[in-house]
Amino acid sequence: MRKFSPEYLRRTRDGMWAESREALADLSLADRTRVLDAGCGTGELSRVLDAETPGEVVCVDADTDLLGVARRETGLSTVAGDAVRLPFVDDAFDLVVCQALLVNLPDPSEALDSFVRVSSELVAAVEPDNAAVGVESTVSAEVALERSVRESYIEGVRTDVALGDRLPDIFEAAGLRDVRTRRHFHRKVTQPPYDELELEDAARKANGAGVAAHETELRRTLSDAEYDALRRDWREMGRSVVEQMREERYRRAEVVPFDVVVGRVPE
Repeated sequence: MRKFSPEYLRRTRDGMWAESREALADLSLADRTRVLDAGCGTGELSRVLDAETPGEVVCVDADTDLLGVARRETGLSTVAGDAVRLPFVDDAFDLVVCQALLVNLPDPSEALDSFVRVSSELVAAVEPDNAAVGVESTVSAEVALERSVRESYIEGVRTDVALGDRLPDIFEAAGLRDVRTRRHFHRKVTQPPYDELELEDAARKANGAGVAAHETELRRTLSDAEYDALRRDWREMGRSVVEQMREERYRRAEVVPFDVVVGRVPE
């Protein structure tokens, strides 16, 4: 399981369900009595679940630092535990759901087996299709560079971060029935006035930290010369982003497709 900081989770998941929750319809949240958010992170999905269901929502995560943030910010019950070995009895919940968890596991089927064991009715996953991310930017070099980094990262990372339409097959292999899929598009826009996180992101582009954070994965597919050139070009692009921000003319839009897959536990 890859490690994430609270700041990263907030930045990537902020506002994800603010505009529409239609893609969550198959979770039947209004009918739930006890819901588990597996791999809850800092609790972004947990808050949505709590708002949509009359039942109890429990948060579980193996990272106790993230779990502490979820506890403080949601006020929900939290339990430290591994998603592939959930510390609950069989049929403890009528819905087990995760968001952006399976793409970070070496074997997503192990987690699904654990979800099926502790759910009496439904299992759901909200997973990004990172291979289909779309980016628009007023800095023309940013679009091509982000595509290049994304493609190399997907090839070099050791988990399937682009599950996409393969997720229903994984659900069916776990024994789930009546598997349904909806797609949700999370659109993130950067425009004036810029907030603190957006300014920090621009600085990370300008100093190359954004690429360096994925150096291990990128070097698995790029030669030393290719990696050095990519980081050089990335820093140059970042300086253009910072310059445009100073002039308040930088705009960027990113659209991340998420597949919401729901399956029924067989009786």
